[in-house]
Amino acid sequence: MQTLPATDILVLILYLAAVVGLGCWLSRRNRTTNDFMAAGGTLPGWAVGLSIFGTYLSSNTFIGVPGKAYDGNWNGFVFSLSLPLAAWVAVKWFVPFYRRTGEISAYHHLEKRFGPWARTYALGCYLLTQLARVGTILFGVSLGLSALTGWSVPVIIVAGGIAVTVYTLVGGIAAVIWTDVIQSLVLLVGALVIAGLLLANHPHGPGEALYLAANEGKFSLGSFGLDLTQSTFWVVFLYGVFINLNNFGIDQSFVQRYHAARDEKAAARSVWTGALLYVPVAALFFLIGSLLFSFYHASPELLEPLVAQYPDGHADKVLPHFIATQLPSGAAGLLIAAIFAAAMSSIDTSLNSAATVTLKDFVQRHLNRGKTEADALRILRNATLMWGVLGTGVALAMIGQKSLLDAWWKLSGIFAGGMLGLFLLGLISRRANNAGALAGVIVGVLVICWMTFPDHLPEALRSPFHAHMITVIGTLTIFGVGVACSRAR
Repeated sequence: MQTLPATDILVLILYLAAVVGLGCWLSRRNRTTNDFMAAGGTLPGWAVGLSIFGTYLSSNTFIGVPGKAYDGNWNGFVFSLSLPLAAWVAVKWFVPFYRRTGEISAYHHLEKRFGPWARTYALGCYLLTQLARVGTILFGVSLGLSALTGWSVPVIIVAGGIAVTVYTLVGGIAAVIWTDVIQSLVLLVGALVIAGLLLANHPHGPGEALYLAANEGKFSLGSFGLDLTQSTFWVVFLYGVFINLNNFGIDQSFVQRYHAARDEKAAARSVWTGALLYVPVAALFFLIGSLLFSFYHASPELLEPLVAQYPDGHADKVLPHFIATQLPSGAAGLLIAAIFAAAMSSIDTSLNSAATVTLKDFVQRHLNRGKTEADALRILRNATLMWGVLGTGVALAMIGQKSLLDAWWKLSGIFAGGMLGLFLLGLISRRANNAGALAGVIVGVLVICWMTFPDHLPEALRSPFHAHMITVIGTLTIFGVGVACSRAR
């Protein structure tokens, strides 16, 4: 168990204080619900783009991506290569669609297109996935920080939950975006520091570090064969395209960013900024994983304590181990702040967007409340607090419950998987109707269940496809069945 030096503790505390202070300072601008949900539509495209980039870089990316490259190769990097294609689709169709409707909710148009059930379905899916997201990110970052600092997991969860809830509650979307800008820069600095140290400190020099990783296949993008049962280049690319279309097209947090930008051109620039910046930074994190492999391959004795502690698998813990044992005082504090920043930049987005749809799609739609600005703003802040408390509670409940965590992500994936298919059905097919859309969702969810839970079926009935194909096939099923059933009527 590590004991964090006073210098690192000071760096971490100053960082958290600065982030919360910025959120409180920005609260003076939140006079209306439009300010809270869309920053009055006044933000520059580059800032919104950095916020989108920050949302992609969660703490799981900061720790998990290097772990994947360390234990395997760069196959997962193919996901980021799909971003430019998804961004092009978003700029051409999604951004103009949402900017011109003027609706802050990503799900308002689903009711007009298919009826109240579609809006309610999407709302439920989104809130469940965001609750799971907040809980898992808080829980995941607490495990990493506990190993680095020696602090207890519950203390880290509660402290992190309070900090991010406070600045999101008082500052609204402006606080989310501007703190994401700061946190994105902290992440970049932290990643560059780690990569530089790994190259500089390799026993045989930077050239040998790169050569050893390449010789062991650590830079491979995977097989280019057309095999949908394995995690090939094309399977990961397809998975990335559909996941990123889901993010840009139906994720409430992205839709709010489109409205927060000054105009449609600024919103389009924000999409390109976030997408194109993520590609090289994702490569940087995969490079860190490859360099970690080279570093510990050359000095295996430095990894022996971690291997002894986690004999069944330690890939995701290699980067925290390197930070704790190889970084000088002060630099470790910066890196810990970067990990925390990655978590906060994802959680604040979830809290603000969950509060927004709670007001627009539930309270105003079903309870007929929040009609005045004062009432609506109060509901937004209360909803932010509620989701912050619930998300923190979920993270606390996950302590020691790994099976529950896995099951929850599977369940959230089942219902969220139908959102993109429903959205595309309404956007692309003019002939799609209510009955066809409902039939498509029912069949699509059944297909997603079939692919998600193969262990509960006889071997002959199990899905032969790789897990990455669940979202792809589920989305195409909903769209195809929806179109077919609509035309049959």
